[in-house]
Order: sequence, then C-alpha cells, then structure tokens
Amino acid sequence: MVALDIDGTLVDHAGVLHEQVRRSIRRVVTAGVPVVLTTGRSWHATRPIFEQLELPAGPAVSSNGAVTVTFPPFAIERIHTFNPAPVVESVLRAHPSAALATEVVGLGYRVTKRFPDGELDGEVDQVSVDDLASDDVTRLIVRDPEASDADFIALAHRIGLHGVSYCVGWSAWLDIAPQGINKASALSGVVEALGWTREDVLAIGDGRNDVEMLSWAGCGVALGDGSTEAKAAADHVTGTFADGGTADELDRWFAGEGRRAA
Repeated sequence: MVALDIDGTLVDHAGVLHEQVRRSIRRVVTAGVPVVLTTGRSWHATRPIFEQLELPAGPAVSSNGAVTVTFPPFAIERIHTFNPAPVVESVLRAHPSAALATEVVGLGYRVTKRFPDGELDGEVDQVSVDDLASDDVTRLIVRDPEASDADFIALAHRIGLHGVSYCVGWSAWLDIAPQGINKASALSGVVEALGWTREDVLAIGDGRNDVEMLSWAGCGVALGDGSTEAKAAADHVTGTFADGGTADELDRWFAGEGRRAA
C-alpha cells in the first residue's frame, strides 16, 4: 500500500497537482497497489485531490487521522472526537488573540474569528467561543497569522495539552486531535482491515504531522524540503518537491524493470 500526504507532497503550496506526480500515481494504481491519501486536510478538501487523481474506490485518511472514509460512494468508516472545552480554555488563557476553528465533517468549519483567505475550505460559520466548545469535535485548529511556528511550538509546550494529540504546521497553525490519534493510528486500522501489516506500507510526507506515519511505515520517505522532524523520522529522504522528489520516489518502486512493490 502507498500512503501519501497531500500538501507539499502531492500538490505544491498553491494547491496545484503537477502532471508528473499524477502520472507516477497512475503507475501505482495500474500496478494494483492501493493508494491511500493521508492528510491533515478535512475530507471535503481531500475529495478534490482524490478525484483529480482518479483513484479507485477505497479508503482515505483525513483530519490527521481523526476521520477515515471510503469513497466513492462516501461513507465514514471511523471517526474520533474529543471534548474541546478544556483545551479552548487553556489556549485562550495563554494566547488570547488566537483564532479557533473546529471541523464539521464533510461540510466546513465553525470559527471564532476569521482565518486568512484561502486557509479554510467549505462552509465557514462564525460562532462564539462557548458555542465552539459546546460539542465534541474531530479536531481543534488554533491560528494566529501574527505569530510564528516557533511561537506555537512554545505555546504547545507551555500549556501542556494533556489528554490530546497535537502538531504544529509550517506556520502558526496548531492542530489538536483526540489523544493517540494521528496519521499512523488511522493507517494502522486501514492496513489491519485489508489483512496487511505496516511492513507492507510505503509512506511519503513532508510535515511535522507526518512524523508518526513515517516512523510507523515499513518504508517512510520524507521530501528533501520537508521539516527537520519529518526527515529525522524517515527511512529515506528523496528530492525536494520542486525537483520532483515525490514522482522520483514512486517511480523507483513502480516504473520500469525491477519494479518493487511496497
């Protein structure tokens, strides 16, 4: 099985899927090997990439492992939630200017403040902090465009975040998930359902939220321009995204003579 992160791995940071990557993934599909999109994106932001790649019906992991679906037709296979209220209180006590968002699976987000344009897909409904924290959620997003990723790493350490999982993105973006939930935990369920093991998985990613997946997979590969944490967790570091690292790695396994299956 091939597990693929999306942003910075399959699409560039403008969200464009390059033809070279698409062709390489078609080779994987033609070889009869399942491709599982494994992303921090919500499902409604994952679906367009699934469709652009023309993947056959099968599983996809979104929301950093909190939501696993099959598509098409759409069906939720597994969903993990937590009570966000204690975390919301801790975050706003330490960082009062933060904007918060929670995901409405398949539709969009509820937010306490406006996020920068283009950062959230789907329907966006602005609500009070109390309303946001009143229901169990798949994830809580903390955002402050005026801060840095280093600021948010320090914030996460400072407030503790006990009883949940979390990761900091490339910017001041903090994703908080149910305890023990990440891309690897979701993929473990997918692999088990298929009757395989983690040794059967080639995983490719670039971000801090890929660390567990890259460590867990039988072969974890980080992009050359990926985060320091992702590269440290990987078994192998390929070229940068701009230099075709994703396509090159897939073609090592699924193109030409001596093709090996992951």
